[in-house]
Amino acid sequence: MEEVLLARIQFASTTLFHFIFVPLSIGLALIIAIMQTLYVVKKKEIYMKMTKFWSVFFLINFAIGVVTGIFQEFQFGMNWSTYSRFVGDIFGAPLAVEALLAFFLESTFIGIWIFGAHKLSKKVHLASIWLVSIGTVLSAFWILAANSFMQNPVGYQLQNGRAEMNDIVALLTNEKLWVAFPHTIFGSIATGAFFVVGVSAFYLLKKRQTDFFKKSIGIGLLVGMVGGLGLAFTGHSQAQYLMHAQPMKMAAAEGLWEDSGDPAAWTVIAKIDSDKQVTTQRLEIPYLLSYLSYNEFSGKVLGMNTLNDQMVEKYGEGNYIPPVKTTFWSFRIMAGTGGVLVMASLLGLFLLFRKKIAASSLYLKLMIPVIFLPFIGNSFGWIMSEIGRQPWVVNGLMKTADAVSPNVSAGQILFSLISFSTIYAILGIIMVVLFVKVIQRGPEERKQEDVSVTDPFNVGGVTNGTK
Repeated sequence: MEEVLLARIQFASTTLFHFIFVPLSIGLALIIAIMQTLYVVKKKEIYMKMTKFWSVFFLINFAIGVVTGIFQEFQFGMNWSTYSRFVGDIFGAPLAVEALLAFFLESTFIGIWIFGAHKLSKKVHLASIWLVSIGTVLSAFWILAANSFMQNPVGYQLQNGRAEMNDIVALLTNEKLWVAFPHTIFGSIATGAFFVVGVSAFYLLKKRQTDFFKKSIGIGLLVGMVGGLGLAFTGHSQAQYLMHAQPMKMAAAEGLWEDSGDPAAWTVIAKIDSDKQVTTQRLEIPYLLSYLSYNEFSGKVLGMNTLNDQMVEKYGEGNYIPPVKTTFWSFRIMAGTGGVLVMASLLGLFLLFRKKIAASSLYLKLMIPVIFLPFIGNSFGWIMSEIGRQPWVVNGLMKTADAVSPNVSAGQILFSLISFSTIYAILGIIMVVLFVKVIQRGPEERKQEDVSVTDPFNVGGVTNGTK
């Protein structure tokens, strides 16, 4: 295989694996902060018990997630040195702030929260977990600030063969950032919420600690509904952003080769032939694509062929159409998982309100595999966003094929790919084993063993400094 393909496989695999941990950390930190707030406000011990139980998952996930993130940094310098030189002046600032401010904030207050449990006042201890939660959100913000530049370059000037930042305000007010950031956060909230829902459903089926997990699933469903609805609304704003900033990605997500009619219908499913550049056997919903694109039931959408001609005229000869099938189906998998999550949360809340959730074994059984849906939706959302930008690594400025390191061989990248994958597999197994152990043990308080301590000074073991 060529160097660029191997480097892309490595970037995709390491990023997707790291992206398992980040949303779960953000979502669980928020839910734990909510549970501890309920404990402080309502003064009921069960909420502190819930805080302690769910925090074990958060801490395991956070610790392994940090390790997986370190490998991300390595590959930028190793496989993408040309890209790193080109955008280093811009990427350096948000990534440095993320490490020095956001990660420092969450790491420091995790320590304060853990070790200050019996030393701090309740309110100060509560403030520390909220600062952890805020730190996880800020961390996402700065990472997305860097990624948004790749999607929509702003606040830079081309100088000395590099993109150099000349306006950090433009970087932080990047339109792409402000449509991607809330969408990512709501996706993370849904991830944490449905993890709590799924694990709680498992215990309710086993009829273990029923009161404990009825309260847990209630909080999970409420937070999950907020996350699901937030995903729907912020996803709509993403579509409108794509129409004027990245219309090729929008057209590929619709499998639209030629310009649509007016009004435009949204394609639910279709058969795409990329070689012949045709999309057939469409199942369509009239007017919907116009509404998604313009917030009104009229307006046509340009197709990939028209957009490619415009890009050839602007950037020179080439094929500027991304992998269409991947973009098309990634979008539908992402949107489909979001819809299922909204329905699952609404049905669960209905059962909870009718006080029937603990007896609804079918619903509880379905909620266990639903744990994985947010992870699937997050991953395919990221795939759609990154694949849909191709062939650009920095939209309109640098192509992916030009970004790979010139002095790294395919064999070296393959070796590091196998090494990273092996390490990630081990980390994944460790996380699963630890999670299973925590679930098997449950929230029951462990009995303190009667450990007698013998002080050697009381039995004459030490006399005058010598034994």
